[in-house]
Amino acid sequence: MTSRDEILKAINACLDIAKLPEHNGLQVEGRAEIKKIVFGVSAHMALFEAAHKAGADMIIVHHGLFWPGIVQPLKGVFGRRCAFLLKHGINLAGYHLPLDCHPALGNNAMLAQKIRLKNIEPFGDYHGASIGFRGVLKPARKLEDIHAKLGGVLVSAGKAKINTAAVISGGACDMLRQAEGAGIDLYITGTRDEFVVEYCKEAGISFIAMGHYNSEKSGIQALMAWTAKRFNVQTEFIDIPNPF
Repeated sequence: MTSRDEILKAINACLDIAKLPEHNGLQVEGRAEIKKIVFGVSAHMALFEAAHKAGADMIIVHHGLFWPGIVQPLKGVFGRRCAFLLKHGINLAGYHLPLDCHPALGNNAMLAQKIRLKNIEPFGDYHGASIGFRGVLKPARKLEDIHAKLGGVLVSAGKAKINTAAVISGGACDMLRQAEGAGIDLYITGTRDEFVVEYCKEAGISFIAMGHYNSEKSGIQALMAWTAKRFNVQTEFIDIPNPF
């Protein structure tokens, strides 16, 4: 058993949450002593109920309940979610952008590692912060092989063999233009939109949309492994599949 505050202090420091203006860290306060932490991608009732059944004292997610500039009354779906956590004394902590851009534990670092990117450097400006990564593939890899590794929707509109790739997980299809401007062969993200197909054809760049959820599982799993090594707590990742 370990104190909630000790665990969160360490994670907050590791992810350097102060550098990004979001509601990262503890969002709903529950019991002070922690035996088990459940990790998941998004905060919603299906995850909360599964975590409670699994005996969780704390839930840590990538997508929390609170977002900058959004004020929600405690009613409806949002109210029921908060009430469930409070009723059962379960803590909720969320780490959004800090878990996208972290160079070792982040979603984008994990995806870059998965496709064996080399010479990795920050990529993708989002409100003044670089949240993704770009790099090279040595040797060049077949586009179809990378797609088979990642899954999702492929728009093949450039080279058959990929020399350079950029990765920004989640809902970052609009940042395709930044990848094209940087001369990238393949842009990998979570979501897609209507403009993508023709833009890729005209720009000669290929595109993979893994699905928002699937592109952001690896960071929270890496954070779980980091936490398990440092604290005397049980940990479990609960997968609530989502094709989007």
